[in-house]
Amino acid sequence: MARMNWNRLICDKRFGQEDRHDSKGGVRSDFERDYDRLVFSSPFRRLQNKTQVFPLPGSIFVHNRLTHSLEVSSVGKSLAGEIALRLKDKYAGEPWVERLRDISEIVAAACLAHDLGNPPFGHSGEKTIGAYFSEGQGLSLKKRLTEAQWNDLIHFEGNANSLRTLVHQFNGRRAGGFAMTYSTLASIVKYPFSSSQAGEKGKFGFFTTEKDAFERIATELGLIKLGPERYARHPLVYLVEAADDICYQIMDIEDGHKLKIISTEETTDLLLAFFPAEVQQHRLEVMNTVADPNEKIAYLRSCIVGLLVQECASTFVEHEDEILQGTFTGSLIDHISPLSIAGYERCSKLAYERLYRASYVVDVDLAGNRIINLLLEKLIDAVLHPERNYSQLLLNKFPQQYDVHAPTLFEKIQAVLDHISAMTDIYALNLYRQLDGIALPTV
Repeated sequence: MARMNWNRLICDKRFGQEDRHDSKGGVRSDFERDYDRLVFSSPFRRLQNKTQVFPLPGSIFVHNRLTHSLEVSSVGKSLAGEIALRLKDKYAGEPWVERLRDISEIVAAACLAHDLGNPPFGHSGEKTIGAYFSEGQGLSLKKRLTEAQWNDLIHFEGNANSLRTLVHQFNGRRAGGFAMTYSTLASIVKYPFSSSQAGEKGKFGFFTTEKDAFERIATELGLIKLGPERYARHPLVYLVEAADDICYQIMDIEDGHKLKIISTEETTDLLLAFFPAEVQQHRLEVMNTVADPNEKIAYLRSCIVGLLVQECASTFVEHEDEILQGTFTGSLIDHISPLSIAGYERCSKLAYERLYRASYVVDVDLAGNRIINLLLEKLIDAVLHPERNYSQLLLNKFPQQYDVHAPTLFEKIQAVLDHISAMTDIYALNLYRQLDGIALPTV
């Protein structure tokens, strides 16, 4: 049976700079350079003004995309470090065993990048873009696009857009985009197949325009090909996914408590349920040493994150052979202990029923839907009819890096999607107000 191998999976070759590949040495590894490159990038900074779940903060600071990504990176690095430690014992006799220490840095960087392609207004922004083409005004463009291109649009996916953000050569930029290492790029592709295989969930990992780029990465790293335009995940994707799952689920509960949607008593009961009775008593004793309710919940949250990191690490090592053979099914969270799964599912059920349906969350979703639909309508019309006076004015609003005069219709539409998905919530709102005549710039 085919099997991926770590010596090939851990690759510091940079996308778009393959001919300049060398081992630089020095204090930082190439994977640490990936991390630093992301921290100093504009797309990463913009995450601070993108909704995670709850509306951007007033007096109570809840998570945004930036703080979420930083926390995911922290958890991912710890999880990968735990796994590297265990795998080093397993592969002690291999000449490449020391390379396993790099997986912490690869996962830390990939976690920072995993949400770079998400549009404003949370996950509802993704759905709004897809719906614009599948059931909105964009439906009129279907006959002018190939089936593959149409699938990309109606299933618009933030994960695929993150890969595009990192590898596409935008106007005036260098070949290879961010010129990230092959391993970091592969580690963010949660769904390593094309949009033609998106299925009911509408998930996929690369747009038609990035198909060749992903296949180049997959071939270099030895990812198992499972069928046409479909590959096995890079093993480190499971770690990025687990860190994301741990953070968004547990942190959303903490945010719900801070916003007083969930009481301290209910939140305490919910989080204590991750632990057996004898451990619960110890947790309560520690909690009683502080009076601040938010600190009590923060303590429980940290205990659960530590627990889930250990259980996910054990799951990964236990199922490593299946993961390397591309036969592992589900996520790491799906395979942890029954007690932890039960606790996780209770949090998920409460979050869905009480948090994600909270009135002001729905209000942001509704507003975001209206804003993104109008922006799509106006901006796509401008790139389709650049000769019009209004279009020329509007095209001047596009940053130079987006190719609004691309030779094909699909690329022009992608330029619009690149622009909109890069917007912060605030910028999208302000542009919407201007285009709808609600607000005028200061004269």
